[in-house]
Amino acid sequence: MNHIELLITAKTAGLRLDRALRDALPDMSRAALQKAVLAGRCQVDGLPATRPDARVKSGQRVLLCLPRTENTLAAEEGHLELIWQDASLVVCNKPAGLTVHPCPSCQEHTLVQRLLGRFPQLARLDGLRPGIVHRLDKDTSGLLLVALNEAARLALSAAFARREVRKEYLALVSGLPPERGECREALGRHPTAKVKMTVLPEARGGKAAHTTWRRLWHAPDKRVSLLAVRIHTGRTHQIRVHLAHLGHPLLGDRLYAPSPARDLAPRQMLHAWRLAFIHPGSGEEMQFVCPPPEDMPLAALAACRRMRRVVITGNPGSGKSALTGLLAAQGLPTVSADAVVADLYAPGGEAAAWLERRCGGRVSAKDGGVDKTALLTAMRADPLLRRDVEETVHALVRIAIENFWYEQESANAPLAVAEVPLYFECGWQNAFSPTPLTVGVHCPLSLRLQRIMDSRGWNEEKAAALEAWQWPESRKEAACDLLVDNSGPPEALENAARALLNDLERIRLDEEAAQRRRLEELWR
Repeated sequence: MNHIELLITAKTAGLRLDRALRDALPDMSRAALQKAVLAGRCQVDGLPATRPDARVKSGQRVLLCLPRTENTLAAEEGHLELIWQDASLVVCNKPAGLTVHPCPSCQEHTLVQRLLGRFPQLARLDGLRPGIVHRLDKDTSGLLLVALNEAARLALSAAFARREVRKEYLALVSGLPPERGECREALGRHPTAKVKMTVLPEARGGKAAHTTWRRLWHAPDKRVSLLAVRIHTGRTHQIRVHLAHLGHPLLGDRLYAPSPARDLAPRQMLHAWRLAFIHPGSGEEMQFVCPPPEDMPLAALAACRRMRRVVITGNPGSGKSALTGLLAAQGLPTVSADAVVADLYAPGGEAAAWLERRCGGRVSAKDGGVDKTALLTAMRADPLLRRDVEETVHALVRIAIENFWYEQESANAPLAVAEVPLYFECGWQNAFSPTPLTVGVHCPLSLRLQRIMDSRGWNEEKAAALEAWQWPESRKEAACDLLVDNSGPPEALENAARALLNDLERIRLDEEAAQRRRLEELWR
């Protein structure tokens, strides 16, 4: 039994009994002292004193008898990243995956036990979470403030209660929230899933909660965003529940995110980034910033890493199909707009049936398909027919190409190629998301016309007519992201195809490096 004796002086006379005891025993909490008094472990001038609120008088002798108890916390060795420490407090960077204090599901290997190994004075504080004045979820990383003595604990706990401590988090979320926003939905325990919190009206037991954010960054396709989130109240899972409620769950959140967002990261992408408070001893304003661990920028970059969509385009006879064939030989998935059109014009094809109704059989072949020569003649003679054919067939081709890209991305292809001769003429520069990278195939007009007449048997008039329906070669090439020269022999185009693949990989690496620099600049 520990016997603690106290003589009441003129300075402490008139105080409550529990207050006088706490002033004499600053390492014990007032609540713990109240429990001891109520349990009959205190005497005043030899008589039992069981009222913590009783006023003490000068000259009284107070005896407090406390049983010897072993701290149930065992100090442990373990890595601690300390951002600041002094005699009163510690600011540390908690890693993801580490529980802050013991609980029924995790009774050892916690941050508190590591702190106890480094700061043995914490053993003098009461309870299983000595010095802890706020907490972070197990899979949330970042700044955590810990008091090293009872006076600091009380002062910091009061500051948190008065909402004088400023905490800001980095959150990697699904979608594109507004640049600034807030959520004030009350939160409470989920009625059926007890491990979860949920939006719950205050009339049904929910507690007021207030979260604000500003958007710092978003992926090029707007699929994910990085937010700086401030919590003005400290409800359990507050950020996770509020953002999920608004349709922007945290990436990797196993509890609140649907599987598409949950599978984009190894843990909930939440990091306590900034912390500001008044030092309980010096009164100085303390401010700390802590960059996130590597898994957060890696998750952001991985979410940016979409399948590269490539369009091969060029004027008639430039060698688009030859280049596309060489890329296919390298194992890349490819589709040809001309091949899609051929299927649409084939017997039973969607465009063939439509043209039969539109033209009354004038452009139909004997097998039920489309007579392409007749169609070309009719379109040259009838601008309205040409417009209708282009609008209808181009829409069907665009849908087919979009479906092709979707299927290839679903199959985790890193790159997929579409050969689209009329990509710019159709106005498709903004038709696809993400926007494809365009590769133009260059070949001088005289050589292109010669190749067309030699390979396809067209006369010069027909070749010139098709050329006239497309953008001028110089304009089309200027609109492309990359150019491949096809004015030489076939083996030169093979080398150009290999060089194109190298260029595409270089562009991917440059884009990823630029995104990483943008992210890192945010938390420097």
